[in-house]
Amino acid sequence: MLSNKPYLLRAFYQWIVDSECTPYLLIDGEMKNVQVPQEFIEDGKIILNVSPRATRDFRISNHEVACRTSFGGVEKYISVPVQSIMAIYAMENGQGMVFEEDEQSGDGSLEEEVPNLRVVE
Repeated sequence: MLSNKPYLLRAFYQWIVDSECTPYLLIDGEMKNVQVPQEFIEDGKIILNVSPRATRDFRISNHEVACRTSFGGVEKYISVPVQSIMAIYAMENGQGMVFEEDEQSGDGSLEEEVPNLRVVE
C-alpha cells in the first residue's frame, strides 16, 4: 500500500490552518534530498513555519513538501522528502502528530523481512 503519511500531513496541515494556528514541520535535516538552508539545521533537525503567510507556492505531494519561504529576509526554495518529516504541529499549542520512522523504503515497497515462523503440531 501507499504510505499514509502525505495524506495525514495534508489533513493535519488543513486542520491547523483552519484552527487559525501556525503549522510547523519538524524535519530530519540529515536525511538525503532535504533542501533547506544548512546553516539553520541544529542537532540534525530544522523546524519550518509553513503557514500560508510564511510561504509561497506551498504544496504537499505524495513524495515531498515544497515551497518558497524566507530565511533571515532572503527568499529560498525548500524541498523536503515526506520521509524526512518527523512531526507536524501547531506552534501555539503543540497539537498535531509525531510520525514514527517509515517502515517503507523510498520506492514505496515494503523492505524485505525474514518471517519468524515455526511449525506447530
